[in-house]
Amino acid sequence: MHETTTDIPAQSQQWPGRTADMTPTPDHGETSWVGRDRLTGKRALVTGGDSGIGRAVAIAFAKEGADLAISYLPQEQEDAEETKAQVEAAGRTCHLIPADVRSSEAAKRVAAEAIEALGGLDVLVSNAAYQMAQPDLESFPDDQLERTFQTNMFATFWLVQAVAPQLKPGSAILVTTSIQAFSPSEPLLDYAATKAALNNYMVNLAAMLGPKGIRVNAVAPGPIWTPLIPATFDEDKVKGFGSDTPLGRAGQPTEVAAAYVFLASDEASYVSGTVLGVTGGKPVF
Repeated sequence: MHETTTDIPAQSQQWPGRTADMTPTPDHGETSWVGRDRLTGKRALVTGGDSGIGRAVAIAFAKEGADLAISYLPQEQEDAEETKAQVEAAGRTCHLIPADVRSSEAAKRVAAEAIEALGGLDVLVSNAAYQMAQPDLESFPDDQLERTFQTNMFATFWLVQAVAPQLKPGSAILVTTSIQAFSPSEPLLDYAATKAALNNYMVNLAAMLGPKGIRVNAVAPGPIWTPLIPATFDEDKVKGFGSDTPLGRAGQPTEVAAAYVFLASDEASYVSGTVLGVTGGKPVF
C-alpha cells in the first residue's frame, strides 16, 4: 500500500526538477521492489532514466536481471548518478549517456552508444518527455511547442529508427504515453497532443514490426509523483496532486515500473499494439 502520496503539499521547483527536493520523496523501488528474474540477460535502453518513471524502470529492470543504458539531460547528472548507483547495487551494469534527444543526430548517437556499451539491445524504453503547463491558448510560446514535440514524439521516432534494425525476434519497444492522450487537460494542450500521437505511432509500429517478432506497446501513466510535477505546475496545482483519481492519490514511480517489466518480459510474448494504463482508475479508451 503506497500511502505517502495521499496528501501532497504545495511546492514548486525550477525545471527540470530534482528528486531530492520533493516532499514526500518518491518511491522508485529502491527497497520496495522485489526482483523475480523476469528480465535475466536482457539489455535495455531507457531514455529519461535519471529520475521519476525512468529511474523506477531502470531499478526494476536491474532487480529483474537486466543490464541498462540510460540517457538524460546533461544538467541532470546528479540524479543520473543516483540511478546508476541503484542499478549497480542490484548487481547490474548501468551506462550513462548524457544527451538532449531533440535532434536526430543526438537520438541516433544515444542508440548507437547504448548498443555498443551493452553489446546489443533487447528493450527500448522511450520515456524522456517535456511538458510545461500554460494558463490559456495564447500563452503557449512557439519554442515550447517545438520542444514538446521534438522531445516526446520526434525523439521516439528517431530512436526506433536507429534501434529497430538491431533488434532480434522477442525484443520489445515500450513508449511512455499518458492519460493525457485520452483525457487531456487544457494547460497541457501540446503535451497531450504528443501523447495521443505516440499512441497512434505505437499501434502502427506494432503492425510494421510484428512480422519481425518485435513487440511494441505503450504505458499510459496517470498522475505519478515525479520531479516533472513540481517543476511544471504552479504550487497550488501541486497540492493534493492525484487526489481526483478513483483511488484518491497520486501513483508512485515504482507502481508504473511494474507495467514496463511485464511488457518487456517474455510473459508478454503475445502482447503488442496495446496501451497499458496505470492511472489510479482513470479510463484509457
